[in-house]
Amino acid sequence: MPGRWHRAANCQGTGFPGGEVSRWFAGRAVQAAVTWAVALTLLFFLMRLTPGDPLARLAADRPLPPAAVQELRHLYGLDRPLLAQYTTFLGGVVRGDLGVSIQFGLPVSTLIAERLPATVLLGGVVLVIDFTLGLWLGVLQARDRGGRLDRWLGNAALTAYAVPSFWIGLCFVWLGALTWHAFPVAGMTDPLATAAGPWAHALDIGHHLVLPALTLVVATIAVTMLLHRNALLEALDADWLRTARAKGLPESTVLRRHAWRTALGPVIALLGLWLPMLVTGAVFTEAVFAWPGLGSLAADAVIARDYPLAMGCAALVATLVVLGNLAADLLHAALDPRVRP
Repeated sequence: MPGRWHRAANCQGTGFPGGEVSRWFAGRAVQAAVTWAVALTLLFFLMRLTPGDPLARLAADRPLPPAAVQELRHLYGLDRPLLAQYTTFLGGVVRGDLGVSIQFGLPVSTLIAERLPATVLLGGVVLVIDFTLGLWLGVLQARDRGGRLDRWLGNAALTAYAVPSFWIGLCFVWLGALTWHAFPVAGMTDPLATAAGPWAHALDIGHHLVLPALTLVVATIAVTMLLHRNALLEALDADWLRTARAKGLPESTVLRRHAWRTALGPVIALLGLWLPMLVTGAVFTEAVFAWPGLGSLAADAVIARDYPLAMGCAALVATLVVLGNLAADLLHAALDPRVRP
């Protein structure tokens, strides 16, 4: 028992004891690498097992002689055994070579790099608003447990979560663009604003960003808000916080300095799972507002059976999932000594 309490004291005082944390981090890194490899393997074989020929769309757009089709099949490695294609794909991902898109004839990494800034901008803004506003609303709900505000916010959040995101987007198009004429309905920039200078260009991007960002925030904030509300209520009912109240600690201090930090654990875990939304979680929203992001690019790649492009987007998503969960584990351990080694 003394040794156990001594380790706990070191954990709380210095943050992380070196040797144990090194082994803990190494174990998490190995687990992340295995998860990443398994995810890519499943995605690869599921994509190849779907019906359809990736060269059929090219042949439909412009008829090609059988010899040309066979040459293209050999060029993209589609005539090789499936296992050989898998090893080539996995080795290319490790080297950073995602291949060449069948649909566009350009390197997959180039196509992803062109669409990534728009997706990161939209997803990053949504993520910041979602977690900032969601945490605040969760605190309001927890402070009014069972009251009118708690019920009203909970019902509103569940209603918004139950409505499809594309329908919310269409409502914002009707309200913000067609009725109020306040916001643009499609695209990311206006060529006239781009030519006016960098500041006008930045303001124009922000103007185009309002409706798609609001759509995603309304569609997703319920998870953050309700998760934080329930985590706060569970923390407030803990015995050690009841003891703190019995000793005369004000309720605001109990909530702000103790319960809030304890309740952040589930929200941090959710943050790690939400990172892939930066890439493909906004497919319908990007389609409604013609936002030039990775979500629409990945959807087009799957429809066209563009294996290299679809698998390149899938590899990016799998990497974000693994890195996001690893970062969430580290942040959770930094905030909560109970989960440290």
